Amino acid sequence: MTAKVFVTLPEFSLSDRSVPSAAAPHSPLAALMWPTRPGESVGALRAIVLVALGTALMALSAKVNLPLPYVPMTLQTLVVLMIGAAYGWRLGSATMMAYLAEGALGLPVFAGPVGGIAPLVGPTAGYLFGFVLAAFVTGWLAERGWDRSVLLLFAAMAVGHVAILAAGFGWLAFGLGLGAAKAWQVGIVPFIAASLVKNALGAALLPAARRIVERRG
Repeated sequence: MTAKVFVTLPEFSLSDRSVPSAAAPHSPLAALMWPTRPGESVGALRAIVLVALGTALMALSAKVNLPLPYVPMTLQTLVVLMIGAAYGWRLGSATMMAYLAEGALGLPVFAGPVGGIAPLVGPTAGYLFGFVLAAFVTGWLAERGWDRSVLLLFAAMAVGHVAILAAGFGWLAFGLGLGAAKAWQVGIVPFIAASLVKNALGAALLPAARRIVERRG
C-alpha cells in the first residue's frame, strides 16, 4: 500500500516587495529629496528653485579659481557634474543653459569679474558650452543607476569631464586657431590631475548622500 504525500507549496505573488529594486524607476537624488506627483504645480516650483540654486552654485564655484594663461582652473566642473548626477539629464542640462543665459545677459556669473558675451566667444567658450553636454551625459547615466555606485559614478563623471575638455580643446584648437599641440598644452594638460580629484570627490559624496536619503525615506 502506498502512502500519498501532499506537499503544500507556498503561494507567491508579484508584489512591489518581490520585484527587484533595479526594475523600479530610478529617480535622481533631487527628486528623492523633494518628491512630487505628475501634474502637481509644486513640480514647476521645484524646477525653478533647483535651477536657481544650481546657477547660484555655478557662479560661486566660478569665483574659486586659479588664473592660467588661457583658461582659469575653477571648481565649476565638479559642480556641473554633481548637478547633472543629482538633477538628472533634463533639469541638469536646463540648469546649465540657464547659467549660460544669465552670463550672456551680463550677470557676473563667469570666472571673470563681469558677464556678457565675451566669455562665450573667448578662450573659455568651448568649456562653457561643454557644461551643457556634461550635465546631460552625467545625468542620463545617473538616471540609469550609475549614481548608486562610487565606481560607476566616477566613470559617469569621467565621461562628463571628457565632454567638457573635448569641447574646450576643439574651440581652442580650431575656433581660436591655436592648433592641436598648443590647445592640448594649455587646455587639457593642466586640468587632468584636478579632474581626477574632482571625479573622486563627487563620486564619493553623491552615492553616500543618496543612501542617507533612501534610508530616511
